Amino acid sequence: MFLSVFDMFKVGIGPSSSHTIGPMVAAGRFLDHLRQQPFEIRGLRASLHGSLAFTGVGHATDRATILGLAGFRAEDYDADKADAELARIMAEGTVQPDGFQPLVFKPKEHLEFDYGPALPGHANGMILMGTDAQGDVVTQVTYYSIGGGFVLTEDEVAAGADKDDGPPVPYPFKSAAEMLEMASKNGLSIAQMKRQNELSRRSSADLNHGLNRLWQVMNDCIDRGLATNGILPGGLNVKRRAKGIHDALKAEAGVNLNAPHTINDWMSTYAMAVNEENAAGGQVVTAPTNGAAGVVPATIRYYLDHVPGASVSKVPDFLLTAAAIGGLVKFNASISGAEAGCQAEVGSAAAMAAAGLCAVMGGTPEQIENAAEIALEHHLGMTCDPVRGLVQVPCIERNGLGAIKAVSAASLSMRGDGTHLVPLDAAIETMRQTGADMSEKYKETALGGLAVNVPNC
Repeated sequence: MFLSVFDMFKVGIGPSSSHTIGPMVAAGRFLDHLRQQPFEIRGLRASLHGSLAFTGVGHATDRATILGLAGFRAEDYDADKADAELARIMAEGTVQPDGFQPLVFKPKEHLEFDYGPALPGHANGMILMGTDAQGDVVTQVTYYSIGGGFVLTEDEVAAGADKDDGPPVPYPFKSAAEMLEMASKNGLSIAQMKRQNELSRRSSADLNHGLNRLWQVMNDCIDRGLATNGILPGGLNVKRRAKGIHDALKAEAGVNLNAPHTINDWMSTYAMAVNEENAAGGQVVTAPTNGAAGVVPATIRYYLDHVPGASVSKVPDFLLTAAAIGGLVKFNASISGAEAGCQAEVGSAAAMAAAGLCAVMGGTPEQIENAAEIALEHHLGMTCDPVRGLVQVPCIERNGLGAIKAVSAASLSMRGDGTHLVPLDAAIETMRQTGADMSEKYKETALGGLAVNVPNC
């Protein structure tokens, strides 16, 4: 089992990896599919199902699908160009991706929100269709956005394609137990094993450049969030708070006798800054999802700004360790809120962040595994119930608390020797079972929990 660090951490756009980035990726894949067809395509249609339908407007799923069919990609998204092209599409009723003549696509007619039963493969399903000159469907593909920006076709889901099919890696592990055994046998850290696995697929220069870029985008996102005021889009009139809190914290920095718990406010405001940017549709790094994008960056920023002896040179090891843990969670359970609730998003992110922090603070592989387990265990059962389907309430604050839990978990683990009662593998399996048992209304459908008990109009 191998998932690259660049699979677990992707540069993209807000507000959702599964509901925004995934549909844009699926649309791009569908354009590639159309390029291989022997017949001429003259128009497009799309239908959104399950969670993509129920919370699609709040997550900008319709916008992402339209722009994806127009050829836009999340990794090099230009907001100004996207806005201009979206206005043209709405006015003219055509999309013009590279390599095609103008294709008829009138979003109000040809993009459907299907509120019936979800498609069988996953809660996040969509069907993309190509039509001929008479408007008849001549080809269609069903896609599933399975979390974190990962997309599979219906056929790939049936074939079990959510697995690594690349060349062998030197340290393959599909469980935390195997990971610890390999680390002990080879005298390597988790980051060292993960790095060697990555180097079996790419050059050292590419790996280092990519890791540095991930942190640069994360850190820039924090800085933008800390510098920006205003009201978040979507109609809830949620006020950005990260800048105000950060300004107050800076003003208090020289005051004697600050309460020790103030450090929690620093961690929270770093995370909130990221998730406010995400809610506004800004550039973020999925970590492992957009809804949980603030936890890992906030924990790294806490480490760099507040831990004595911290060094930015250790950030790659943080990311590699976190990605190893995230891969275990995704492979054995889920990182999708629509599949397993917020335990799969903020819970997974907290486990990854706790592991990364423990690693850069000198923790052993056993302590790192313990840190990840503590963080995940204490998110078990957390529902995904965003008000009006927006990644704002409770998501923004929840990332702050996720970062606090991550730091606490890392600290607790380093107070021990790594031995503990509940293995990380057991916590991951429990999360999977809990997600399977959880009512659908608590899994990113906006049909239960805070989504129906908080006035949102």
